[in-house]
Amino acid sequence: MYEALLELDQVRINFSASGSLILNIILGFIMFGVALDIRPREFREIVEKPKALIGGLLAQMFFLPAVTFLLIILFHKWLTPTVAMGMILVAACPGGNISNFICNYAKGKIELSVTMTAMTTVAAILTTPLNFAFWGRMYTNYLSKHAADELLQPLTIDPVQMFFTVFILLGIPLVLGMTCAHFLPILSKKIAPWFQKGSILMFAAMIVIAFSSNLEIFLNYIGYIALIVLVHNALAFATGYFTGRAFGVKPKERRAISIEVGIQNSGLGLALLFNPKIFPAELAIGGMLLVTAWWGIWHIVAGLTLGTYWHNKPIKEIES
Repeated sequence: MYEALLELDQVRINFSASGSLILNIILGFIMFGVALDIRPREFREIVEKPKALIGGLLAQMFFLPAVTFLLIILFHKWLTPTVAMGMILVAACPGGNISNFICNYAKGKIELSVTMTAMTTVAAILTTPLNFAFWGRMYTNYLSKHAADELLQPLTIDPVQMFFTVFILLGIPLVLGMTCAHFLPILSKKIAPWFQKGSILMFAAMIVIAFSSNLEIFLNYIGYIALIVLVHNALAFATGYFTGRAFGVKPKERRAISIEVGIQNSGLGLALLFNPKIFPAELAIGGMLLVTAWWGIWHIVAGLTLGTYWHNKPIKEIES
């Protein structure tokens, strides 16, 4: 497994500037749809009784990256550097917007889910670059003491450039969406469900665009990546759920936190990876790309599976 992944680390994905632009536009539409659901007045209770929100934000922005780092260290002999860095990048991203749809389906506390999505997305302007830089540096420092130097990839990232990229990709669509929701509430309410459902198709389009010229690479290595993402994603759902238990929040809130932490905005990760100002074209980051792309597919499958289980089980029956 390690040898195959090491070969993957050297793969350079073919991707054009026009493809990168389309990727960013799609992500902008997705984030605009997220903002249409943000109405501060509806979340007064969440702010007035913030225990669940605090626990959820800690789970999303601190515990998940930390647990990801521990997972990588535990299995570092089987994980190549760029695969590990891809896991760190995904963990550094904010919650994905389809978490709101899945949370509602799973009979979780939807207000908490939407509030977490909104707050982690806005905070991602700072937390994504900082988390990636911090935990990435922790990993490379650890690896340099336990592996040969040739295994290390030159993944020195400019946090300032990443900050501006995240601000443009997330900040502008969020401001436009929230403005639309405020001044055109009736229209926003009508079109929000279409954006929510369409986001799944939009993300699928992102994957197709990203790998349309690299299908053979994707198929050759997806088996190894699928196993890694399955374990990482399951751990993310568990991190959210057990953080909720530790904070003593209600079962509906635990469901919301679990789903929110298990559904990451991997579309942002892809957009960052295909930005040559952050990750220059000469870098071999095939492992990062496949981990990020497959996460975006798998977390939908896993989220809907978990959501279906909770949807069909009364809360008292399984979570008393």
